[in-house]
Amino acid sequence: MKSDVEELMPRLLPVELGASAEDVGLNGPPRNPQEYLRQVQLEASLCPDVVVAQIDPKKLKKKQTVNASVSGCHAAPVGFCPSLSWQQQQVGNFSDVRQSIMKNRKHWSSQTLDDNVLMPKPTDEEGWKRFCLGEKVYLGNLSSDTESELDFTKVGFPPFLSIVSRLNQSTVMIVLELLISWFEEKEFIPQLGCWLYALLACLEKPLLPEAHSSIRQLARRCAQLRSSLQSQEDEKLPALNLLICLVARYFEQNDLADQP
Repeated sequence: MKSDVEELMPRLLPVELGASAEDVGLNGPPRNPQEYLRQVQLEASLCPDVVVAQIDPKKLKKKQTVNASVSGCHAAPVGFCPSLSWQQQQVGNFSDVRQSIMKNRKHWSSQTLDDNVLMPKPTDEEGWKRFCLGEKVYLGNLSSDTESELDFTKVGFPPFLSIVSRLNQSTVMIVLELLISWFEEKEFIPQLGCWLYALLACLEKPLLPEAHSSIRQLARRCAQLRSSLQSQEDEKLPALNLLICLVARYFEQNDLADQP
């Protein structure tokens, strides 16, 4: 009687059964094609019909390191939320900026950079931190120094169009994710805001999944920091509101939008 497996998977090659399984060994090489096929049959017959994997739940639990968050933003404190008309105006301005960059990308990318502008390689994370934020911020030395304010290596290179127009989408995503990750553990500073705005303006739609995750992380961080501000006159408030607005309204992460 044929086994269930044989019924589902019929033999494609006829095998002469003149030699019994006892006459065929698994240690030596087959002497002819028939003996090879008999060895295959014998090996298959020695395999159990059902195999159960032995899994240690403790080891499996340790490897579960994915932390996904689909939560929305912190609600803006009373008086800190921008009006809907302000949000719509910012989205319109941002759209104009993006169109201008796309239209003139070839022109700006062909401009000669100054000798002191040495752009890091795409994968040089520490290099990009120094380039965008400056050595003073990167090294944590925020002491006032009038002379260093003119040294872009100290205070960071602004996101000139001649610089950001040279970045392909892969590099835009790398630098954007890097700066957002840095912002998760640091305070908001003006040069960070300029770079985030410029990189968002260069970010192509439709967004890749990792881009969705990164910009949502940015909006939540901005909202978290906004909720800790003590005054509506804080100079960081307009920039934080702007970044939240662009992520939510322009990039259509509507659940993160401020509702006046």
